[in-house]
Amino acid sequence: MPNLPVPDGEGIYSFADDLETAHRHWMASLASAASTEPVMEVKAPATGECYLIEERRPAGCPVVVIEPHHDDFVLSASGRFLAHPRPLIVVTVFTRSRSVHPSLEAAYPTVEAVSSVREEEAAVALRPFGASRILLGHRDASPPYRPFAGQRAQAITAELRTILADHPGAELLAPAGVTRHPDHLLVHEAARALGCRWFWEDVAFWPTYALAGCDRVLFEQRTAKALVSELTDITGVVLDKLTLLRLHGSQMHPPRKMYRPLRHAWTVAADLLDRPPTGAAQYAERFYRLEDSA
Repeated sequence: MPNLPVPDGEGIYSFADDLETAHRHWMASLASAASTEPVMEVKAPATGECYLIEERRPAGCPVVVIEPHHDDFVLSASGRFLAHPRPLIVVTVFTRSRSVHPSLEAAYPTVEAVSSVREEEAAVALRPFGASRILLGHRDASPPYRPFAGQRAQAITAELRTILADHPGAELLAPAGVTRHPDHLLVHEAARALGCRWFWEDVAFWPTYALAGCDRVLFEQRTAKALVSELTDITGVVLDKLTLLRLHGSQMHPPRKMYRPLRHAWTVAADLLDRPPTGAAQYAERFYRLEDSA
């Protein structure tokens, strides 16, 4: 693993460029190891760029991941499963969308075009995990955002209940709903209703790419502080996570946008610095567990 940059000090100006250099060196390292390690080539559908990533060997209890949109698992939780692979079934709820960066709207002018490229991106990004996929086909919310409808939430919850019945031994993972995006709040509430007790922090890709004070206050009000934070060190796999971000080029655009979730991961890791081995964690993801008393 190449030396990793940190976005403090001089890095406040050079972090993106330094991370690009580290990633380029990582690709070269994987290319030289391809004859002895299970390395696969993956191609970003939106950009046509090819990358290398080690194929994971999942083990242990399977996990059913419920993500609102095609890129949510990769953005918020993929580092943990790159570092600690488990069998994954990824259920994506809102798979019909017009959401792309304004500069890409001419290339993807319709719901069908956007939905198609996003589905391709997700399929490629989940290949290294050996994950299976289930797409529910719902249309995502469009701005200006409004609270989700109760009837729609009930219908989606019923769909998810049917899926979970086919995976009785799996652990369930869903977004915590830190962001106030209605699709995320709906999926969180549906997962809670279905017994989910494990959630990822879904703020690393929100416009601020940080924990806005108002979002944090409202999140704690909604959850009554019943969700207990736990951190996962992703320092050893952060460049592989960057590869996965690059596969979602229709969303991670312009390219520098994909460095922001990693900047947030560096901020999260600050909470690990006082734990042994001191200073070992440079990047981390935050998850939550529902307390037994909740």
